[in-house]
Amino acid sequence: MSDYDLERYLTVRSAYGASLGPDGRLAFLHDATGVGQVYTLDEPGEWPTQRTFYDEPVSFASYSPERPELIFGMDEGGNERMQLFRLDDDGTITNLTGMPEAKHRWGGWRADGEQFAFASNRRDESVFDIYVQDRDATGEAAELVFEGDGWLSVGGFHPDGDELLLQQAYSNFDQDVYVLDLDTRERRHLTPHDGDIRYSSVQWGPDGDALYLVTDDGSETLYLARMDPETGDLEQLRSGGEWNVGGVAVDEETGTLVYSRNVDGYTDLTLGELTDDGLEELPIPELPGNIAGGVSFGPDGDRFALSSSGRRENTNVSVVDLTALRQLADDEAALAGDPTGAVTKWTEASTAGIPAETFVEPELIRYETFDGREIPAFFSVPESVPDEGAPVIVDIHGGPESQRRPSFSGLNQYFLSEGYALLEPNVRGSSGYGREYTHLDDVEKRMDSVKDIDYAVEWLTDRDVVDPERIVAKGGSYGGFMVLAALTEYPQRWAAGVDIVGIANFVTFLENTGSWRRELREAEYGSLAEDREFLESISPTNNIDAIEAPLFVLHGANDPRVPVGEAEQIVEQASNHVPVRKRIFDDEGHGISKLDNQIAAYTDVVDFLDEHV
Repeated sequence: MSDYDLERYLTVRSAYGASLGPDGRLAFLHDATGVGQVYTLDEPGEWPTQRTFYDEPVSFASYSPERPELIFGMDEGGNERMQLFRLDDDGTITNLTGMPEAKHRWGGWRADGEQFAFASNRRDESVFDIYVQDRDATGEAAELVFEGDGWLSVGGFHPDGDELLLQQAYSNFDQDVYVLDLDTRERRHLTPHDGDIRYSSVQWGPDGDALYLVTDDGSETLYLARMDPETGDLEQLRSGGEWNVGGVAVDEETGTLVYSRNVDGYTDLTLGELTDDGLEELPIPELPGNIAGGVSFGPDGDRFALSSSGRRENTNVSVVDLTALRQLADDEAALAGDPTGAVTKWTEASTAGIPAETFVEPELIRYETFDGREIPAFFSVPESVPDEGAPVIVDIHGGPESQRRPSFSGLNQYFLSEGYALLEPNVRGSSGYGREYTHLDDVEKRMDSVKDIDYAVEWLTDRDVVDPERIVAKGGSYGGFMVLAALTEYPQRWAAGVDIVGIANFVTFLENTGSWRRELREAEYGSLAEDREFLESISPTNNIDAIEAPLFVLHGANDPRVPVGEAEQIVEQASNHVPVRKRIFDDEGHGISKLDNQIAAYTDVVDFLDEHV
């Protein structure tokens, strides 16, 4: 058993969300107080300065391109109705939006730092409009520049400040790209298409002469592309091969570009410089961990910051010095050793005194499922396994169009230290493995993904290190549905289940989820108008008589995505059949974000598993 208790593992800290300011200062989010707050650093390794002091977590921070001020976002109690605030260099904080009943989604600064853009549903809760606001204006002073009719977001100002890049999402796998002229208010449609095509991570290149993005237009996987902002003509720059290009970041001043590939859940990062002929690539020295993202370029384009993580590396921010990197470009041996400090770790988020070498790295495995497909999964085994085998937690990700990746989790490391093994499958419907794989669970094929979980358990029972009588299903959001469905469809497989903010009934979920996201969710799950009978038939609440395993249900009272009524109804119905424990937090939303609540919630979960597993 572990030398450290659960609270210690949950207080392993993270530093993330980097933004480099015009004076070279680094802003980032750090959860040292128990929730993410804004901190700044002038130099690597210094003691960071805390700049915000709220009980609620800050969701992002973005430095002005011209002034030592930044804008950050924060909601209340997990309700996701984010407000925007300006933090001045002297510490003064100004609420820029002041409309707590509305959502505000950040759209970026204008190049001169005089204005910023955002999308908001303040006019109509079910749709997003586009606004531009002066940096020193507040509240209703924002100018409505475009009325939307769905899920609109802002991709940023043209370098000249006279146009906005817009994206509209119809589902997670179907988007459009537009350019809005701020003088005429006319919108130019760049991506007319049939069927589902993704256009994501879209942003302006130098001088606004081109857009850079990732898309799967004509491809099974996402690739890096350049688009003409007048005609929408598309040119492929780099293929992801069998893997997706995950995202792209471009420095508008220098044309330096960073893009990532998602290779079986691990990040493969590439740096390049845009040329008339395409992209000239430069190698990047090794970063801490094996998951990286969130690139922010410095004011002169001479460096960029990003966050990285791994199963044995808690999340921290590093800065890549591009000048040093270019000097190393022709010397691969020197680059591997990085003697010039081309990559510098700026933050040192605490591991709470737990030696990093005790953290467990997973094995990437594949198991065969009912139709012969190979399902990828991460399998972690504790250091010591008893003769009868270890209990196992099958930890199922949400989404469903998401992917379990090997980033750091203090909770999972605690379970491993206590003798649990972990299996984290990326069942059909997960992203990261191509277009076809992601659509294998759509609507009427929903329960095929639950079969994949059954076959995951079948794979586990053949492992000598596993005790087949002590297998737990655990998951959050859509993963919570998967837990409930696994427990009701394959009841004899499970010793216990842990449902975190999960869907219990698809009909009541779609009826009560935030109106701004209902259409997006119906595109994945099926519509209330056309698929109600099917959605009822697969809902765990309508199969609850089959459940045999004890169940723990955890939820936030303010959850706008999966309303707390989903927890209430599954608890009420399952309590007639099996032991059920419930924990609802009045100050949380879609997940448990505050450290004190995490400690309380997962202490209860551990006690529950100790009792039943």
